[in-house]
Amino acid sequence: MRVGTIVRVPLHGRRVRGWVVADGVDPEAERSELRPLAKVVSAGPPPEVLELCRWASWRYAGPLPLLLRSASPPNLVPPDVDPELHTAVFPPRAAQDGMDFAVVDALVTAERGLLAWPPAAEGREVVRELVADEGSTIVVAPDSSRVRALIDDLRRDGREVIVTRGNEPDARRTESWDRARSGACVVVGGRVAVLAPVPDVSAIVVLDEGDEALEEERAPAWNARELALERARRAGARCTLVSPAPTLEAEASAGSPARPSRPFERDGWPRVDVVDLRDEPPGRGLFTDALTATLHATVDSGARAVCVVNRKGRAQLLVCRQCGHIAQCEVCGAAVAETETGFVCRRCGTERPRVCLHCHSTRFSGRRPGVTRVREEMAALLSRVTVAEVDAATVALPQAAVLVGTEAVLHRADAAPAGIELVAFLEFDQELLATRYRAAEQALWLLVRAARVVGGRRGDGRVLVQTRVPEHDVIEAALAADPTIVGDAERARRRILGFPPFGGLAELSGAPDAVDLACEPLRAVEGVHVLGPVAVGTSSRALLQAESVDVLCDALAEVDLTPARERGRLRIDVDPLRV
Repeated sequence: MRVGTIVRVPLHGRRVRGWVVADGVDPEAERSELRPLAKVVSAGPPPEVLELCRWASWRYAGPLPLLLRSASPPNLVPPDVDPELHTAVFPPRAAQDGMDFAVVDALVTAERGLLAWPPAAEGREVVRELVADEGSTIVVAPDSSRVRALIDDLRRDGREVIVTRGNEPDARRTESWDRARSGACVVVGGRVAVLAPVPDVSAIVVLDEGDEALEEERAPAWNARELALERARRAGARCTLVSPAPTLEAEASAGSPARPSRPFERDGWPRVDVVDLRDEPPGRGLFTDALTATLHATVDSGARAVCVVNRKGRAQLLVCRQCGHIAQCEVCGAAVAETETGFVCRRCGTERPRVCLHCHSTRFSGRRPGVTRVREEMAALLSRVTVAEVDAATVALPQAAVLVGTEAVLHRADAAPAGIELVAFLEFDQELLATRYRAAEQALWLLVRAARVVGGRRGDGRVLVQTRVPEHDVIEAALAADPTIVGDAERARRRILGFPPFGGLAELSGAPDAVDLACEPLRAVEGVHVLGPVAVGTSSRALLQAESVDVLCDALAEVDLTPARERGRLRIDVDPLRV
C-alpha cells in the first residue's frame, strides 16, 4: 500500500482511513498502532484528547484505536477548516433561597472535590453553581429527566449548551462534536462527553459518579470518572464529583466528601420500612402482611407502586429451614454456594461445613423468585388492580397501578415518576449478599434510585425493603439516611482483601485456551497474583491482583498477549464492576 503525505491541521487532529492521528505525532511511532497513512479524510480529536486516550489505553489495558473511535465524530468533518474559537465570561450567579449552597461554594475554588448530595434533593442548582464562569465546562451525567431539565436551565442562563449522547443520530453527534471545537460552551452528555474536543476546558462535573452507566460496556471498559479526573489534572481545570453515595474510589481520588447540613441531607432520603422475613410464618413467601397492607393502601389512595425482584442472580439463596437465616460466609458476609463437600464463598473462597452459623442446623432450602411468577401471584392477590411487568426490553412505562420488574423498572420510573409513592424490594438479599465485591455499594445505589422515584421523607412516598438480614450495613444506612455507614464498613473490608481502591484488580475472560495462555506470562510478573482460571460455562475467567492499579496496568502493558488473543476471544476488564 502506498503511504501518503501527512497533512497537518492546526489545533486539531485528523482521521486517517478510519483512524485518528493528532498533530505533532511522529508517524513512525504511530505505525505500531495505526495503519499506514494513505489519505486524510476528517478532522479528529485535539492532541490533549489523544494523550488522554493514550493514558486510558494504559489504564484500562485496551487498544488505543478503540478509544480514539469514541473520541472522534461519527461522520466526516472537513480537516482543512479551522474552527473559530469563541470566548465568553459570565457573571457569578446569585445564591438561591431555600438551598444549602454553603458546601458548594467551597468546592468552586478547589482543584478537585467530592460532594455528597442526597438523592431526592434537587441538584440542578448545584450544577449551575459548579459551571465555570470562563471557558468551557463538561458535565458528565447518566441520562434522566433531571438532566434534561438541567439543560433547559443552562440555556435560560444564556449558556451555549451542546448535548452529546451515544443514542443520537450520527449526523447530530457529528454536529455537536464540531460545535464543541469552538469552546466557550457547556457540553452535557454521558460518559463520552469527557472526550469532547473543547479547547478551553475550565471545569468538569461528574454527576452520579458511582452509576454503572459511566463505565463503557465494551472493551476497554473505561470509566468516565477516572478520565474526567485525569483530563482535569492535565488541563489544570477543576473537577467535581457529585454523588448521593460516594464510592471509595471517588474518595481515594478526590478526598473526603463535602456534605450539606445534616437536616438537609436527611430530608433528601426517603422513609424506609424494613420487613424481616424471618418473622413471617412458613409458606408465606414474598407476600408478607406488611407488603400486602402497604400495596392496598397505596393503590386505594390513587397512587402507583413499583415492586422490584432481581431475577438475574445466578446463585440461589440458601435459607436455614429452622431459624430462617441465609447461609453466609463468616469472613466477608456474602451468600455461600453449596458444593458436594459443604459451603463455599464465591467472593473470598472460604470453605466450611454445611452448617447454619446461627442455630447449627444442617437443613437448607433454596429461594429464587422470578418476575413473571411474582406478577401473576400479585395480580391474583390484588383483585381489580392492574399489574404490569417491566424488564430491560420495555420501552414505555405501562399505565398500571402496580409495576413488577427487575431493577430496570427503576430506570423507567425515574424518567416518569409521577404518581409513584411506593417502591418495594420483595427480596433484597439477592443484592445485599451477592458474591460481587461491590455488592454493598450496588445495593445502596438501588435504594438511591428508589429515593429519586418516591422523593424525600417530607413527601408521601416510601421505600419498603424485605430482607432476612435487617442488620446489614446498607439497611442501617438507608434507615439513618447516612451512606457513610456503608462506606466505613466497605473501606475496612476492601483494605483487608486488597480490593480497589486499596489494590489493583482485573478480570481476564474469554476462550479457555486464550485465558490459560494469557495467565502464564502474568504469573511470572513480580507483584501480580493470578487467581484461576476457572471455567464459567463455555468460557473461562481469571482474576489479577496487585498492590496498586499502577503496578497492575504496567504489568498488562509489558506482557505481550498477542499469542493468547490468537487462541480466541480475550477480554481484559480493569476495575471490574460485576466481579
